[in-house]
Amino acid sequence: MPHSMSETTCRLFKRCGGCQLKESYPEQLVWKQAKTERLLSQFVRCEKIIGMKRPVHYRNKVQHGFYTNPSRQIISGIYQSGSGKIVPCEICMLEDVQADKIIATIRTLMRSFKIFPYNPHTDKGLLRHVMIRKGHHTGEYLVCLVTSKSTFPARKNFTAALLKEHPCITTIVQNVCKNPMPLTMGEQEILLHGKGYIEDSICGKTFRISARSFYQVNPVQTEILYRTAIELAGLRKTDRVLDCYCGTGTIGIIASDHCGEVLGVELNETAVADAIKNARRNHCENIQFLCEDSGRFMERMAKYGETADVVFTDPPRNGSDKRFLESLAKLAPRKVVYISCGIESLERDLQILRNLGYRARKIQPVDLFPHTKHVENVVLLERTETKSR
Repeated sequence: MPHSMSETTCRLFKRCGGCQLKESYPEQLVWKQAKTERLLSQFVRCEKIIGMKRPVHYRNKVQHGFYTNPSRQIISGIYQSGSGKIVPCEICMLEDVQADKIIATIRTLMRSFKIFPYNPHTDKGLLRHVMIRKGHHTGEYLVCLVTSKSTFPARKNFTAALLKEHPCITTIVQNVCKNPMPLTMGEQEILLHGKGYIEDSICGKTFRISARSFYQVNPVQTEILYRTAIELAGLRKTDRVLDCYCGTGTIGIIASDHCGEVLGVELNETAVADAIKNARRNHCENIQFLCEDSGRFMERMAKYGETADVVFTDPPRNGSDKRFLESLAKLAPRKVVYISCGIESLERDLQILRNLGYRARKIQPVDLFPHTKHVENVVLLERTETKSR
């Protein structure tokens, strides 16, 4: 039975902004189901939302900032939603428990080694924030120390002390960031321990996770989300699949076992480099990745008579622009599997796709972010009008 919020009510609710719902977990699912149906049932009947069995401590990516209080104590905490303020926090009900313990040790070591938090107003201090990532299936931990400059006094001793306290850490990197915005990262990385990345698996495939690569923060529900997407696609061994906004290649690599060929398209160069490495790591021979705008790529495919049987698209929260959707309709795939993390933008995009000759056949909500207002949906669309190619 899912845990109720009453067991885990957070004293920082409203102050932090990480959680937006304080109702019991079953009540949250009812609210999310109702919201999905209110906005999306005009297209097709919505399936029952898939919730988490254990909706706490699910975040495998944890980021905390640091500051010095008036008593000159070093405080760590979560950046408040929509502001640059740090809310002091030692244990978060959404975050990985071990990650919070590692952050507590870093705070103690900062005092021991006289390393101070960076102050953007005085431009003094070193440590901006720390980011920790965990491989859910591998149990590997990556620690990224984001600093204001590359000089790091007692770097080796600091690293050794942290590893002694937490032998579960497999790699530590220092990221040098000059950007004054909170939680940003720079281009320069200094490897302090390990390989500089960790690995994790989703749907039987192994993925490399570095400090700056995109990876879903809830691995348990992500696996359900991606399995649902592959299942809805009903792929054939002869299908040519296009994976738009492919990121580090997760969906395309998982789909590659079930179809003839996959093309992954992504505008972010770093993500494409990671995707290529991930495909090699999983011995995928029938997939290639292109660094390009997905909409323009589909336009060009249609112009030259190229085809795709199934298109997966997983856009940012604000959805797809009209040009992208029109390009998709020109390409005229048999099926579209749309993964959405923004329910309002999804409603808008499904309206546009309906006008372009695509009908929603199934909508499956998945709760990827318990205790927040976000609802993830996987939608299967099929072409209803014959398009001349």
